[in-house]
Amino acid sequence: MRSKTTVKAKTKPRPKRKVSARAKVSASAKTKPKPTIKTIDQYLAAVSSDKRVALQKLRRTIKAVAPRAEECISYQLPAFRLDGRMLVWFGAGANHCALYPGGIVKALARELMAYKTSKGTIRFQPDNPLPAALVRKLVKARMAVNAAQLRQAAGR
Repeated sequence: MRSKTTVKAKTKPRPKRKVSARAKVSASAKTKPKPTIKTIDQYLAAVSSDKRVALQKLRRTIKAVAPRAEECISYQLPAFRLDGRMLVWFGAGANHCALYPGGIVKALARELMAYKTSKGTIRFQPDNPLPAALVRKLVKARMAVNAAQLRQAAGR
């Protein structure tokens, strides 16, 4: 009878991969945590003055329509919460400002034709802010949707 013997193949150690200095810098830059914004005032202090003026006007209008709404930061954006539910968000992009009222954008598409919109976003230029009447209408529509959802949840 033959005995079975196993032969182990010798493997060469893998050479270490060279990492460029540039790659090391970009890797470390990715791991640095962003400063956390805890208040709307902190957020507004970090944006340019023209955007700050437009967003402050938007903030005042939202607060006037929903005085019981509490200000908060959600998804790193300034936002308002009413009765435990998110009402609207707003913020500044590189080239625009935006209001994020959620799914009601589609329902008011006709009135928003002058602005760039997507599913839940309305973009506008700081020098051409959303009219207060339109913001009031958007916030009231969002409040109605939230109230309906609360009633539906209570009825279950």
